[in-house]
Amino acid sequence: MALKKPENMLYEEAINELEHIVGQLEIGELPLEEALKQFERGISLARSNSGKLQKAQQQVNILMQQDAQAPLQEFNE
Repeated sequence: MALKKPENMLYEEAINELEHIVGQLEIGELPLEEALKQFERGISLARSNSGKLQKAQQQVNILMQQDAQAPLQEFNE
């Protein structure tokens, strides 16, 4: 099965895959070439997610600036 490009993954999907990769690398039983491939994939996932977080933060900032004088209200589910 072909791996999705990190930029096409949901944030949560990428986090789950990144956690799996970290687990594999921590065990230390992967051959060097496979470990390097997994490390490279992990870096790509982390960079992609960092960009997604930055974009989300910008969206929140824009929304908050639209009505900065509005009082905050407690959230009730």
